[in-house]
Amino acid sequence: MATDIVDRKLHDWTRGKNAKDARISIFYKIRDIPYAVIPELNDPERYVDILKFNRGSCTPKHFLLCYMYQKIGLEVLYVVYPFRWNDFEAVYPPELQRLADAMPISYHLACKVDIDGKLVLVDATIDPALQKIGLPVNKKWDGLSDTLLAVNPCGEEQLYHPSEIHFMQPPTADEQSLAFYNRLNVWLKDTRG
Repeated sequence: MATDIVDRKLHDWTRGKNAKDARISIFYKIRDIPYAVIPELNDPERYVDILKFNRGSCTPKHFLLCYMYQKIGLEVLYVVYPFRWNDFEAVYPPELQRLADAMPISYHLACKVDIDGKLVLVDATIDPALQKIGLPVNKKWDGLSDTLLAVNPCGEEQLYHPSEIHFMQPPTADEQSLAFYNRLNVWLKDTRG
């Protein structure tokens, strides 16, 4: 069963750690999964497959983060931000920039975690290898403060309780979006070397 795999990983990642070190360890392990947009993993029933593929975008990464944080006793909310793909610090190659310019508004998922009575933004989206192209990598996290947000929002954040996961479903990727995601994934893989 998929949750058995997740529970084994959770045990491996947190064994012998205090509460703060456990949440930091989980954060880094999920952050370090290479970023790639695989639309089928945005399904709340399939997000665990990022452990099999060792790739995933913000949505499956934060579904996994939420599950693991809940298992160690943390209260978690999902936070969704509208953003534009052409509004990143990274300089896309020309073909990818053209595809990004044509993309509609998209939605970024992260988590807000109750840590010592304060809702803390925890965004484990961007893996360290992508810092060299200007993407915001959370290199050091103290387990207490807000992390960097992976996107530049173009609207207000929306909060959801994990029980409302089905209200957050992203639209089905159309042909234009799939072309962009495929090209983006190739570029990111090439960037990592």
